Amino acid sequence: MSPPKKASIEVGARIRVEIEKVAHGGHFIARHEGAVIFVRHAIPGESVEIEVTSVGASFNRADVVEVITPSADRVTAPCRYAHRLGCGGCDFQHITPARQRNLKSEVISEQFSRIAKMEIDVEVEEVSAPLGWRTRCSAHSTKSGALGFYQARSHKVTPVDDCRILVPEMKFAELAQRGVKGDQRLEISISNTGERTIATANSRDESPMRLSDGPEIAHYQVGDKVFNVSQKSFWQSHKDAPRVLSDVVVELGQFQAGDHVLDLYGGVGLFAAAILPIIGEAGAVDIVEGSKAATADASSNFADNSNVTVITADVAKAITRFTQADVIVLDPPREGAGKEVLQNCARIAPRAIIYVACDPAALARDTGYLREFGYTLEKIRAFDLFPMTHHIECVARFVADKVS
Repeated sequence: MSPPKKASIEVGARIRVEIEKVAHGGHFIARHEGAVIFVRHAIPGESVEIEVTSVGASFNRADVVEVITPSADRVTAPCRYAHRLGCGGCDFQHITPARQRNLKSEVISEQFSRIAKMEIDVEVEEVSAPLGWRTRCSAHSTKSGALGFYQARSHKVTPVDDCRILVPEMKFAELAQRGVKGDQRLEISISNTGERTIATANSRDESPMRLSDGPEIAHYQVGDKVFNVSQKSFWQSHKDAPRVLSDVVVELGQFQAGDHVLDLYGGVGLFAAAILPIIGEAGAVDIVEGSKAATADASSNFADNSNVTVITADVAKAITRFTQADVIVLDPPREGAGKEVLQNCARIAPRAIIYVACDPAALARDTGYLREFGYTLEKIRAFDLFPMTHHIECVARFVADKVS
């Protein structure tokens, strides 16, 4: 018997569909005459009218244009730019915060089931109020100098007069009212000590970002530690993320006095600082990071700690030189650590591997690799460090398989 013929869907077509479930990436799945459609701004269980925005061989994309039967969890977005033709940053503002977290839990479970072939159930934990949490952003200006953000899957800038998820101290509304030079990329950040930095570059070429306002090195305090963080270095965007993630890394790491710890993709040393008081002077931390700006900051942050070594190198190359570690902590970029790095982590044979992940699909894939190399997922926690968006942060603990 031949497979059923798929519907012929064209861009611009308007179709009534039933929304089935959430998908990775902030979309929701619907079907029309055998065709799979990834829909934005929907909620499972809703009956909606959609407009097709792109078509493909395996799936299509669409936006909700009318809600016919709304979910009980549908709310009015607090930001007037959070709609299908507006800013593309917040894709969950139309959903109650509690349901947002439930949907993110479903995404984690689905990714582990599909990719890692594991059934897990994890609660995405609330961290803060859903607005006023973000301390770093990338903005763009129009030709006329209006400040705003890209629309979803587009390089068209939507001018905005304020951003509700940014911390008020950033004073984004004042920047927007003042305006900027046309066709610019802007990276704006504010430290929890009140230092705001703005770096700019031409959006029409690949010119590097240049600091235009604020200090070259800002200061962030986490507990008793003050970190030097230069404009080019990575720092968590949620105001509470450094504290929350440091605490959970310490909890899951179960570090001991005298431990040797590898801190891979270690940045400016956020996790190293939390680990040092536990392992003591008899212990040691090796921070491996590819960014020269971040390792310069890390070297400054641990100038008084003789038991911290900072290595500027590609993690995949540097890890081959290590032969021993008691615990490995890794916080890779969105694409994950990958098979080669994880195979070397297993070769070193730590008693635990602590993996901080901002993409559940990459974490699920890498969980499969670690299982192949003899490490089992023992515990996972997830945090809503990106409220109003589909993004999730997870921290997982892996331990070596028990051999009888």
